[in-house]
Amino acid sequence: MASNVEAPERWYLALLGFAEHFRTSSPPKIRLCVHCLQAVFQFKPPQRIEARTHLQLGSVLYHHTKNSELARNHLEKAWYISQQVPQFEDVKFEAASILSELFCQQNLVDSAKPLLRKAIQISQQTPYWHCRLLFQLAQLHTLEKDLVSACDLLGVGAEYARVVGSEYTRALFLLSKGMLLLMERKLAEVHPLLTLCGTIVENWQGNPIQKESLRVFFLVLQVTHYLDAGQVKSVKPCLKQLQQCIQTISTLHDDEILPSNPADLFHWLPKEHMCVLVYLVTVMHSMQAGYLEKAQKYTDKALMQLEKLKMLDCSPILSTFQVILLEHIIMCRLVTGHKATALQEISQVCQLCQQSPRLFTNHAAQLHTLLGLYCISVNCMDNAEAQFTTALRLTTHQELWTYIVTNLASVYIREGNRHQELYSLLERINPDHNFPVSSHCLRAAAFYIRGLLSFFQGRYNEAKRFLRETLKMSNAEDLNRLTACSLVLLGHIFYVLGNHRESNNMVVPAMQLASKIPDMSVQLWSSALLKDLNKALGNTMDAHEAAQMHQNFSQQLLQDHIAACSLPEHNLISWTDGPPPVQIQAQNGPTTSLASLL
Repeated sequence: MASNVEAPERWYLALLGFAEHFRTSSPPKIRLCVHCLQAVFQFKPPQRIEARTHLQLGSVLYHHTKNSELARNHLEKAWYISQQVPQFEDVKFEAASILSELFCQQNLVDSAKPLLRKAIQISQQTPYWHCRLLFQLAQLHTLEKDLVSACDLLGVGAEYARVVGSEYTRALFLLSKGMLLLMERKLAEVHPLLTLCGTIVENWQGNPIQKESLRVFFLVLQVTHYLDAGQVKSVKPCLKQLQQCIQTISTLHDDEILPSNPADLFHWLPKEHMCVLVYLVTVMHSMQAGYLEKAQKYTDKALMQLEKLKMLDCSPILSTFQVILLEHIIMCRLVTGHKATALQEISQVCQLCQQSPRLFTNHAAQLHTLLGLYCISVNCMDNAEAQFTTALRLTTHQELWTYIVTNLASVYIREGNRHQELYSLLERINPDHNFPVSSHCLRAAAFYIRGLLSFFQGRYNEAKRFLRETLKMSNAEDLNRLTACSLVLLGHIFYVLGNHRESNNMVVPAMQLASKIPDMSVQLWSSALLKDLNKALGNTMDAHEAAQMHQNFSQQLLQDHIAACSLPEHNLISWTDGPPPVQIQAQNGPTTSLASLL
């Protein structure tokens, strides 16, 4: 009798062992693994084993094959049978979780939502699964851009975590909600929420890595909030704390001690992903502040780390990090006079977006914006207009919209014959009245654009008023590129007005700042002015030196211009519709690294 009871367990364990051996072989032998698991059904197993085997088959087929219909069939059976078996939560909720993932992959979101809602409803006595399923449904709503529903679910999760005594997971829910509120620009709700999160994080006593990871999440939100607002100087203390925090995490050992509360069994991001993220926000800060060599250094470090991670990890967030880093370094290249390299990296972003439709959907507007900026740098103004117009059509993000409009206005000013369109744009980004976003940096840039227009129209006093406003704002937040641009334009105005001394007082610091950034266009402009200024003041030696500098900058920019325009990727400037063109292949150029070109 005893042997009859043990027999099913022995055959089951044997088949399971074989299946696992084949699954973990190198390379995995998935077909043999599936055969072993399917053999279990030949023995007419009890419901518990039947449901678990359907789950295992569904999971293996989902993760390792393209046979999604068969995977779905097994997962649906696992979900159905496990609901009839008491005390079988892990199989039941894992089946629901994977099945809803599969539905989303098949674009059957309307099947995934009720499944997750049902699982959430019946999992309230199982804290780990209840929290995990709430996160999953909130993520699904976020991907659908339904941030209100996602925020509601995260609020429910935070309250549930508080009730079951998990302050750690409560903080994760609240920080996730804070992230979505920042995306929605609901700043009045963000501030009290982040204050509460800060208190919870500081008071929580638990696993040091979990505590520090909460601090990283909290500080990343604070830093991005400041950077979104264009407050480059104000963010420095938070950014420093964040960098110290990631250094602390990298010295801590991952203790595999499981938390006593099952609701605490969550990680926000792996340690290695957090390191890349901190590099990324550091690059964002350096770009906005105009420390372009620093931005390049951190981009190189981050991309090197990403390449290593992508060999072992196919997480989509890594490709997102890579695209954002490339977007920033492309901006950097355009400013420092490396257009050919920037163009090859734009092509690299196109290739990454070809591999992921979701990545393209999220970054199409940025990609066309980058192409628009490249077009300005090679003086293809019609193409620049077409790229910016396409980007405006594709974005719903207010800051990006304002940034694009500002750059499109600069195109119309340069063309000189688009008065109606220009005034229509300027009305929508009036820095003195109802400016569309709270960004300090973008508002300062809008004053600069007004100053540039007034300069071209010969209204010099009005131009000076706008540019002094830009200078005041850019000095307040260390916006070095805007400061350099404003100084050189003011210097040009004083030169035209015949006030050479005042002009010199503007152009010399503009040149120093542009060299420090380094900003090739401002250096070219400043050296031309210095040549004329010194000639007018009778400083022959200084005039000769400035003329030599101007010639050197001109030569560098001309050579780079010719190199960029001769690349096959230059044809991307004509692409304004649909997915990125496949036929344009990037050259074997550099594979490393949005700040304003104004």
